[in-house]
Amino acid sequence: MFHLLTAFAQRLLRSIAFVILLTLINSLILPNAAWAAFSALGVDNGHLSSCPPSDNCVVSQDGDPKHAIDPIAYHIDRNAARKTLLKTLTVVPRTEVIEQTDNYIHALSKSRIFKFIDDVEFYFPPNESVIHVRSAARMGESDLGVNRRRLEQIRLALRDLNI
Repeated sequence: MFHLLTAFAQRLLRSIAFVILLTLINSLILPNAAWAAFSALGVDNGHLSSCPPSDNCVVSQDGDPKHAIDPIAYHIDRNAARKTLLKTLTVVPRTEVIEQTDNYIHALSKSRIFKFIDDVEFYFPPNESVIHVRSAARMGESDLGVNRRRLEQIRLALRDLNI
C-alpha cells in the first residue's frame, strides 16, 4: 500500500510541475500573441492604427474618448518640424528611433526598471500642419498613463522650440 501511495504522490507532483510549466509558457507566449494582434504599426490609408481595448495606448486619429490625444500642431516648414522632432527624441530617456521616412517616425521607448517596450509613432500627413501621434505599450492592460505623459512632454518640448 505504501508503494502505491508513493507512486501516486510522484505522479501527482509530476502533473503539478507540468501544469506550472505550461502556465509559465502560456504567460510568456500569450501576451506577445495578444500584442501581435494589435501591433499593426505604420500608416495605412493616411491613418495610424487604432488602439487596442486596453488602457495602455493613446492615438490622435480616430481615437475613442479613452484613447484620444490631440495631434501636435506646427507652424514651420514640415521638414524643419520633422528634424526638430527627431532631435527632441534623442533626449527622451530610453527612446530610440528605429524607422523614419519623409512622413513617418517609429521609435521604441523602454521603461526604466522592467524594460517594457512602448511603440511611439509620429505621422506627418500631407497638406496638414500637424503631427499625428500614437504611443502604445506592447504588454499589459495599463501603463499608468505613461504613454500619454510621454507624448505630452514631447508636445511641450516642441512648443518650447517654437515649431
